[in-house]
Amino acid sequence: MVNRIGFRRIYEEPAPEDGTRVLVDRVWPRGLRKENAPFDEWLRDVAPSTELRRWYGHDPARFDEFCRRYLDELADPARREALGHLRDLATRGPLTLLTATRDAEHSQAAVLADWLAHAPASGRRGAP
Repeated sequence: MVNRIGFRRIYEEPAPEDGTRVLVDRVWPRGLRKENAPFDEWLRDVAPSTELRRWYGHDPARFDEFCRRYLDELADPARREALGHLRDLATRGPLTLLTATRDAEHSQAAVLADWLAHAPASGRRGAP
């Protein structure tokens, strides 16, 4: 059973309903001190590659293609363990995926939250 999976900006105040909070960005968020980090884990292995992130540039017009390319990246066997860890966290309780991007609706956190919420435990929805 998968519990509530959400996403939000890391700069927003934590909420009690967030549950486990996981940063899913490849780079450390600007202006955030590590000793004050408002999350439980930093899981860089599920973040988009630097090449994909640069190509996308957070341009909403490219979001559909970004989703396709990102899901292709997530299908890489090297990312399986990290995705399995996220899936496990989602079965234990509420999970909130965090990103520093200004437009969380068009981010990898949104793509991951959707994928985790709809992917069968053993496999695929679109990719991973």
